Amino acid sequence: MNKILLVITTVAFIVSCNNKSAAPKPDILAANIDSTMSPGEDFFQYANGGWIKRNPIPDDQSSWGIAYLVIEENQKRLREISEKAAAANAAKGTPDQKIGDFWSMAMDSAKIEANGLKPIQSLLDQVNAIKDVPGLLNTVAGLKKIGSNTLFGEGVWQDDKKSDEMAYSLWQGGLALPEREYYFKTDSTTVNIRNEYVKYIAKTLTMAGEDAAVAATAAQNILAMETRLAQASRKIEDLRDPYKNYNKMAIADLPKMAANIGWNDYLKNIGVKGVDSVIVGQPEFFKALNDLLVKIPISVWKQYVKFNLVSDMAGVLPDAYGREAFNFTKLLSGAKERKPRWKRAIEMEEDAMGEMLGQLYVKEFFNETAKKRYTVMVEDIRAALKDRIGKLPWMSDSTKQKAYAKLAAIKSKVGYPDKWKDFSAMDIGRESLAKNYMNSRLWWHNYRYNKLGKPVDRDEWSMSPQTYNAYYNPSNNEIVLPAGIFTVPGYRDEEMDDAIVYGNGGASTIGHEITHGFDDQGRQYDEKGNLKSWWTKTDEEEFNKRAEVMVNQFNEYEPIKGYRINGKATLGENIADLGGILLGIEAFKKTKQYKENKPISNLTPMQRYFMGYALGWLGHYREETQKNRLLTDVHSPGKYRVNGPFVDVDEFYTAFNIKPTDKMYRADSVRVKIW
Repeated sequence: MNKILLVITTVAFIVSCNNKSAAPKPDILAANIDSTMSPGEDFFQYANGGWIKRNPIPDDQSSWGIAYLVIEENQKRLREISEKAAAANAAKGTPDQKIGDFWSMAMDSAKIEANGLKPIQSLLDQVNAIKDVPGLLNTVAGLKKIGSNTLFGEGVWQDDKKSDEMAYSLWQGGLALPEREYYFKTDSTTVNIRNEYVKYIAKTLTMAGEDAAVAATAAQNILAMETRLAQASRKIEDLRDPYKNYNKMAIADLPKMAANIGWNDYLKNIGVKGVDSVIVGQPEFFKALNDLLVKIPISVWKQYVKFNLVSDMAGVLPDAYGREAFNFTKLLSGAKERKPRWKRAIEMEEDAMGEMLGQLYVKEFFNETAKKRYTVMVEDIRAALKDRIGKLPWMSDSTKQKAYAKLAAIKSKVGYPDKWKDFSAMDIGRESLAKNYMNSRLWWHNYRYNKLGKPVDRDEWSMSPQTYNAYYNPSNNEIVLPAGIFTVPGYRDEEMDDAIVYGNGGASTIGHEITHGFDDQGRQYDEKGNLKSWWTKTDEEEFNKRAEVMVNQFNEYEPIKGYRINGKATLGENIADLGGILLGIEAFKKTKQYKENKPISNLTPMQRYFMGYALGWLGHYREETQKNRLLTDVHSPGKYRVNGPFVDVDEFYTAFNIKPTDKMYRADSVRVKIW
């Protein structure tokens, strides 16, 4: 499990020096308004509905909005970088050579078709040769190294309670459907997904050389086996308790938990060395897996591993394999067409060597002026949170002092790393796309596992600079804001008033990430990134009481009939959204625009602030992907990331004159009041 708390955040803005003589553009906020909707009825629709009505979802997308326009623009930039690298005839081992060769092989559809299953045939032979459980585990370890994951999750992360040490962790896993509830829900949509999943397994095994009748039986057996693994898996909301999911034990004691996994051989094969302990997330899962390894025939396990291998490699195999994978996954996404090859190539390339691409990206598309602006804004938001902590009526002074210490210690990383990863050992050439993909996965596996027994590198980034995302890492007590999040297509920074900048960049990016350090999970880590209580018992009870109000609020929302928001699973993100909005307001109130209070497009500065925040969630989803996200995502849908926290903000009521008769009205006594 990736401990880093990811959040797909909102649009912020980048300073551009180009085209300064261009005529002023229309006000982006006024242009998106749905004039048929009042802000008190549905603020999200009021602020964004005009754009949504004019912009249907493209056939190759599962959702569409301003975030995807940014991603589209960045993908085009990365394509230019890749094409230049491919034409450069660069020296072996250079970034241009690796980027160029990966791109060339990804775009060479004729070669991919001609190769067929040849690039993975030796792996299929290994699977076919499995005779017993030890052979199964040995093969699984090898396949995990090159990108095919089965049985359970594992990885190398900072130790939650000793953040200066890297730890080997084991986690529940082994499921091909997105989340455990897909194996148990009985609504027609989910039942159909399970039925189609069985067909997809059978088709994939048949394409890998199995007899059709054998493949059909194997598919049913695999679903039954995965359902038993799902029964032993914790629900998504239960994975959010860092204490309950931290079970440290000596490696020598692993056989007591799961004796049928030959741990000594497995850990040697997977590359675990230099440590004598392991952190197990969900021991009950491994106890169940231990029993299943001997109760389920080895023939079923072989077919399970084979299916996962071919399915995981579908994107680097001939087009027929990729089409089959898409035809199944579109049930989860709702996309009508497969993305064009060049976009799929960019996505694979970013996965393989994103930071290498990032070195070239920031040279062309991100400057020091932008980096400095948002570095300063971080400090404005930090100061706002310090002020709010000081005014909290429910928190004791002793806890406040420790909160100040944690807040002051939060490290901010803006734009791009000061130190880049060394990719020189990654072997990329012109043999095949599959070979390059597997070599890149092997490099990443070795890179991560080589951290065991070594000091933690707190300067490392876990996202590439061009990523349209941001995160808070509790073990490092840091916020990381890649350059990609500071991009808006069609507008320059100087074309945006402070209200928009503080609503977007200040509230839902910087303020959101800082608040993650004080959400229901992040608050349990101290200023050094250790899972360690720094709260008095009374203060902790007060926090939990207030958080429960938010859980209940979001449990009320039902975006699709039969699919409600999971208030417990989304609690951390909802707290961060509300906190970010409040912090952005505090910082915005200090600006000249707010103090002068001059309207733009008949909108006051505070109205523009709220609309600027809503702009970042402008977009809409297909029903299929919306259902999937409601089951698997710890983020609420975009509409509820706007309407949900707004009803808890006093300034929202005064800015838009929200009355008790409005749907957006929530009585003060039931509003969420945490930070």
